[in-house]
Amino acid sequence: MLPIRTVLHPTDFSELSQPAFELACSLARDYAARLVVLHVAGLPHGLPVEGMLMPILVDDSEYARGRLEAVRPSDPRVQVRHRLAIGEPAEEILAAATCEEADLIVLGTHGRGGLSRALMGSVAEAVQRAAPCPVVTVRAPFRVSTASPAEAAQLHQRVAG
Repeated sequence: MLPIRTVLHPTDFSELSQPAFELACSLARDYAARLVVLHVAGLPHGLPVEGMLMPILVDDSEYARGRLEAVRPSDPRVQVRHRLAIGEPAEEILAAATCEEADLIVLGTHGRGGLSRALMGSVAEAVQRAAPCPVVTVRAPFRVSTASPAEAAQLHQRVAG
């Protein structure tokens, strides 16, 4: 059986990452492992001004740190450590996995496909390819629609064009 002493859970704070967080907490609890919750803040963006790209220097690290510290397991037996990084998500996740000596990475995936995936890439896929340990990806379940059949048909027509 695979010894699990450290579980790394990268989060973007979205609802889609919640199922992966819950699984990471359960595994950390069951294996008496420590849980490292990682958030990767993006690099500053640029704003085009008169043909030049001017960087927007927004320091939201305190905001991100506050949100990160709020990510807590419901089970007090789970030892949790929070880690904030700045950079490209896949690169920072891989660096944290190595630095923390992670035995397992548990991350959510948005389940994008087609053109969206081709344009944006997949952080989960990049992590799976290069991770120094096993990776578990958790795709968030689809939301159940509360629309009536007639409303759903109208929405489908609008989307299909």
